[in-house]
Amino acid sequence: MTTAGPDTRTTVVVITHNRRDELLRTLGQLVKLPEAPEVIVTDNGSADGTAEAVRRDFPEARLLEPGRNLGAVGRNLAVREVRTPYVAFCDDDSWWEPGSLRRAADALDARPGLAAVTARIVMEPSGAEDPVTAELRDSPLRGPDWLPGPALGSFLAAATVLRADAFRGAGGFHPGLWLGGEEELLATDLQRQGWWLSYLDDLTAHHEASVRRDSTERRVLGLRNTLWFTWLRRPLLPALLRTGALLATVPRDAATLRAVGRALAGVPWVLRQRDPVPPHLEYRLSTLQRARRGSNARRYVG
Repeated sequence: MTTAGPDTRTTVVVITHNRRDELLRTLGQLVKLPEAPEVIVTDNGSADGTAEAVRRDFPEARLLEPGRNLGAVGRNLAVREVRTPYVAFCDDDSWWEPGSLRRAADALDARPGLAAVTARIVMEPSGAEDPVTAELRDSPLRGPDWLPGPALGSFLAAATVLRADAFRGAGGFHPGLWLGGEEELLATDLQRQGWWLSYLDDLTAHHEASVRRDSTERRVLGLRNTLWFTWLRRPLLPALLRTGALLATVPRDAATLRAVGRALAGVPWVLRQRDPVPPHLEYRLSTLQRARRGSNARRYVG
């Protein structure tokens, strides 16, 4: 049963890079949450005065400054400092709705086999649901009856609360992927360890996409990382088929050429670390792949 007031079970982790104004808006939303969570910010080498602004305007937030852009690995750095059982991730252009962190912690408390719960995502300022929300809500995966919602095969970091020990036990975000669809590899490794992931419709995360977002570069990173994930974890035949399907459907443009070139450059380390999943998990991956073929939310990777 939930109660009002602060909730000490969850720490919020935010990564940022050269998006000071968006970060300050997000921190302004987070400090108003009734749960009053601790907030840890990893400033990935910003050069726009981000760190100074955080220290000035939000001294209650813990600020980590690695001095370079670590991408998603900046979250790993922050989770090392987390002392609560759960960690909620935010991007610098997203924030949690009041009450959602408490409900997420309640769901995780009640289900020791559950590693993560992912929220519905509302786009701001329109208030419309992000198209990926329907994909999460209609997940084709089957899970145990005790899950609080549909079983998921992956998650969206900016809208997910995770069990901190499970995150650490799976190694966190892989440094090779850096950023862009980096969640899929971690989600797969969590499931390999026996954890479940779930969508929970009564959690809400808000996202107001930064005007500084480079959508072309994000598409490059997303395609590169999808190819790398495919060869890191998919068995040989599914990896070949997935690669062929991707290359047949992505736009034939300079961005795709860059993505494929970067993916090829990483072949040596990917093959060294290649560790295909067992059949039951490959079945889940292939089920998700079929369901995503018509997804409007994933066109950047075909």
